[in-house]
Amino acid sequence: MRILLKLELDCTPDAAWRALHSPRAIAELYGPLIEMVPLETQPATSLEHGADVPVQLRALGALNVGRQLIHVEDRALEDAHGPVRILRDSGIPLTGPLSRLDVWDHQMAVSASPSHPGKTLWRDRLVIGGAAALPLWPVLWATWQYRAARLRALAPTWAYDPAP
Repeated sequence: MRILLKLELDCTPDAAWRALHSPRAIAELYGPLIEMVPLETQPATSLEHGADVPVQLRALGALNVGRQLIHVEDRALEDAHGPVRILRDSGIPLTGPLSRLDVWDHQMAVSASPSHPGKTLWRDRLVIGGAAALPLWPVLWATWQYRAARLRALAPTWAYDPAP
């Protein structure tokens, strides 16, 4: 089963790419509903290619939802409009309701907007599988709609030098 997002964000592709590699920026996409708490004693400030990052998920700051392993893979390609950078999280939910999934493949693609210079085309694809995929799909779909709203709201803050 798949969940797809395609948005235009009010930031440059470079700013979106930096945010995509920032554990703090990624955690803000789910806040305040879900908190992502790093389980490492020295949490990374940037998600590097090949990194494995374990996190604890908490709903509303108190209810443990489970642990997840984020595995980061970066790649780049070209499409008809230019360069596309892709971050793939092929980690897996370790505990909690999401751990009942057999497949977790989350890819986020960042490229320049073909119609609006200085803006970003953000494409987000989550593929899930297993016996729990069907009952979990509506919850994850709703979460991804919330995520889309948060992406739109937070993207303008990702620039080093925001417009005055």
